[in-house]
Parts: sequence; structure tokens; C-alpha cells
Amino acid sequence: MATVPQSYTPHLLQTLQWIFDPLGYARGRFQSMGNVFEVKLPPATQDESFIFLNHPEAVQFLLSHDNDEIFSSPGELNALGESLLGKSSILMQSGQEHRRRRKLMMPPFHGERMKAYGDLIGQITQEVMATWVEGQIFIARDEMQKITMRVILQAVFGLYSGERYQQLERLLAKRLNAVSSPLTSVFVFFPQLIVDLGPLSPGGQMRHIAEQIDDLLYAEIRDRRAHHDPSRSDVLSLLLSARDENGYGLTDEELHDELMTLLVAGHETTATALAWAFYWIHYLPSVKTTLMAELDQHHGANQLTISRLPYLNAVCNEALRIYPVGLVTLLRRTEKACQVMGYDLQPGDLVTACIYLLHHREDVYPQADEFRPERFLERSFSPYEFLPFGGGSRRCIGAALAMYEMTLVLQTILSQCELELAESKPVQPIRRSGTLAPLGGVRLKKVGGRSPQADQSANPELAYTS
Repeated sequence: MATVPQSYTPHLLQTLQWIFDPLGYARGRFQSMGNVFEVKLPPATQDESFIFLNHPEAVQFLLSHDNDEIFSSPGELNALGESLLGKSSILMQSGQEHRRRRKLMMPPFHGERMKAYGDLIGQITQEVMATWVEGQIFIARDEMQKITMRVILQAVFGLYSGERYQQLERLLAKRLNAVSSPLTSVFVFFPQLIVDLGPLSPGGQMRHIAEQIDDLLYAEIRDRRAHHDPSRSDVLSLLLSARDENGYGLTDEELHDELMTLLVAGHETTATALAWAFYWIHYLPSVKTTLMAELDQHHGANQLTISRLPYLNAVCNEALRIYPVGLVTLLRRTEKACQVMGYDLQPGDLVTACIYLLHHREDVYPQADEFRPERFLERSFSPYEFLPFGGGSRRCIGAALAMYEMTLVLQTILSQCELELAESKPVQPIRRSGTLAPLGGVRLKKVGGRSPQADQSANPELAYTS
């Protein structure tokens, strides 16, 4: 069998290419080396590499053997996120503890619990929309970040108003923005550069912000423990009540780190995906026409029905496909020698699926660089062909909430606001931390309001009951 093709470009140069031109880096390696190739990127050391898989067959093999005798998913491989999330985050856990933590955290993001968040998402979206002035340009990503931050604070943290809410909203935004530009993304890959040289240094300012956030979150956790209300539906309340089979719950440190993890996983990512969706909807008139016809037909439908509208979901999925919020899956370690598509993998090899390359395969997605939601109506894609939220044992816990939030935010805004794109040329993707964000954030202009009329020939409340 063959050895995995590898790039001999120096480690540092590959890292800089991956940080500042991730798409060019990934495409270039794929064109020269194919479906399976080896790269040198953090967190691998100077003497290590890890292997990119970007063919559905290879991804299926990886995820089908997740956490068995062939591949493991050790938390220490995610150490780049520890400074932001904390060492007790679910991302830093391995094996049995990871399974225990995931079991404790899953219930708030499924079933009836999701319905409780619908009204909240709609209300927050309305509040942000109310600040838009007709004729004035706004930045879509910034406005979506306001929405997703408030959804996290209210639906996840259970904070709705007051000084603590306001302080956390301001400080968390500053903390995340500090590592979100292409330049400051360097700090994510090289956290050792964040040196605290005093209160005026970037490292000192970030440390001070982190300490303030910690104080506020721990104070909230202590207050909620002291006055626990089991009738509350926010995620923090549910996690406070959660117990494993031995009767143990989460410690204050674990709760703090999981709240930070849910914030990072659900704030910038969902806001970025929404900004891209608004861009494509207004960049392609045919997409907007088709989508508005569906939304108008189901005007007045309940939130569950809205969240299941086929073309609306297709638009969201296509936005997540063409520029996925995560470029790669979390790393796995090879535990037993195996073969993937004819290539030998050895114990100790680090492996990841490149989501971006997978989503741009012409044999899976014809005209892959075109935004075409209809592809998701024409066929179903396997979890090894379409994985915007990762896969296997490390699939994003909040994936269902993210999709629910995307559909409801889009429906609420588009049904009530007439917007137009205020960009003079096509918007290009750029790295913001671990996501592919639109350069400039997507400039939109409110040009009027809308008053959609329900289609009396349809009964939206009975739709999709099968």
C-alpha cells in the first residue's frame, strides 16, 4: 500500500498560509495531492504532521471508527482552545468523561426544550430589527452577532436584563472579537504570543477581560445554585439539575467552562452563517424570489412549521456548505494501523476531515462554487458528504439549536423588512478565528417594511405532519 502524500513546505510557512489564506492552502494541497494528504499545522509540533481526509469514503471510515480500537478523539488534541474555553470544557475531555459530559449536556438541545427558545429568538430579533433606520446601511454580521449573543445570554445563560447581563454582553463581545480578525487569529494558533506585559499590553487587556468575565459567570452560577428554580428552561438551569447515573452533577468550574464553550460554539459561528445567508439571498434574485414565496405562503405558521420549511432549510444548508463555519473536524488520533483509500495510517497519526474540501467536491456537489439551494431539495446528502457541524462523537451539541435559530431569524427579518445589498462587488471569505466570514461583514440597507399575506389555500399548521 501507498504512503500518504505530504507537503514539504516548511512548518511555519504552511501555518501562515493556513491562517491567512486557508482556502488557497486547502485547494492547493488537494489539487496537488488528492483525497488524502499530510500537512504540518498546529497543534502538531515541528516534528509531527496530521492527515487531511476529503473524500466521503475516507470520512465515513474515520467517523465509523470514532472512539474504537482504530481511532480515538483525545481532548488534549483540542488544547488550542483551552485559554478561551477552560480546561474543564467538554472539548478538553476524553473517553468516558467525554461521554458522561456529553450525556449530561445533550437534553437541553433537543425535543420539547427547543420550542421554549422559539419565542425568545423571535423577540430578540425584533428588538435588533427595531434599531435599523430606513435608508441607512448596516453590517449584517455585526447585527447577527447582537442577536446570537443575546440568544446565548438569555436561552443558555438565563440572563435577561440587569447590570450583570449588560456587563457580560459587552465583555464577552470584546473577548471574542480580540481573536476574530485574520491578524489576531494568530493568537489562536500561537497562544504563547499573548504575553501579559502589563495593563496596556494586548495580553494584559485580554487577561483583565477574561478575569472580569470569570467573576461575573461564577457569581451567576453561585446565585443560581443558591436559588435554584427547576421550572426555568434556560440551559444553565437544566445543567444545574443534570445528574449522571451515579448522581453526580457538574462542578462550578465545569459549568463555567461549558457556558464558555456554548458561547464560542454558538455565537460567532451562527452569526457568520446568517450573514452569509443574507448575502446570498440578496445577491441572487432568484433565491430571494423563491424563498419569499415560501415564507409568504406560510405567513402566520407556528415556529416549528417555519423551522421545517424545505427551501428555507435548503438556503441555510447551502450557506453552511459553500463556506462552512468550521474548516475541519476536530482531530482524531490513529490507535491501530489501518488503510484508508489505499493509504497506510500508523499508530499516532493525527487525522481530520477537511469540511471545506469535502463540501466543494464536484463529484458530490456539481458546480460546487455556485450557491444553489436546490441541490438540497434534489437529493439527500449523507453525514459523510455534508457535515457543517462536524461528525461522530464530537459533532456539535448545539447543531439543532443553531439551525432552529437560523431559520427563525431569517424568517422574522425577511418577512418584515425589505432589504437590499449595499455591496459594489462580490463579497469574499476571510478567516475570523476558526470560521470563514464575509469580508466586511456584508453591507445591507433597509429600504422598507413588508406585510406578507398568508396563502389562504394552504393550512400551514397542518404542513409537514408526516
